Amino acid sequence: MRRLGVAVALAALCFSTVPSFADLRITRDHGGEVEKYKAKYRKIAESGERVIIDGICNSACTLVIGIVPRNKICVTPRASLGFHKAYTMVEWPIRKKVVHEAGTRDLMSYYSEPVLDWIERNGGLTPQMKVVKNGPDLWQMLLPCPEEW
Repeated sequence: MRRLGVAVALAALCFSTVPSFADLRITRDHGGEVEKYKAKYRKIAESGERVIIDGICNSACTLVIGIVPRNKICVTPRASLGFHKAYTMVEWPIRKKVVHEAGTRDLMSYYSEPVLDWIERNGGLTPQMKVVKNGPDLWQMLLPCPEEW
């Protein structure tokens, strides 16, 4: 019994001294405030953490593909990316989207050529979401996760 205790203690010591990196798995992210996403993804890029896009990654979530190195991101068969112009929702006097052209230019500055090409081929950005799903178009932007195929 004592040997088992010593083995457990040694294993705990070994594992506690090895840095552990957990994958960030994106499964249902509809976006939000751009500056918060920039800060979040910069931290992930600095940590060396891998990002697995395993579902919906829309709006500000797509900044991940411009901030985290491409070799640290992969997509599963369930992945999709959704792009639109930057806007703020105004509630009064009527509910409407107010587009921010400067914000849109900022977002576009983070995207790689394959992403920009896809956006252009699909009519450019509008306030409405344009989605690229699993398949050749997405694979030109990001590589499939090998363990998911």
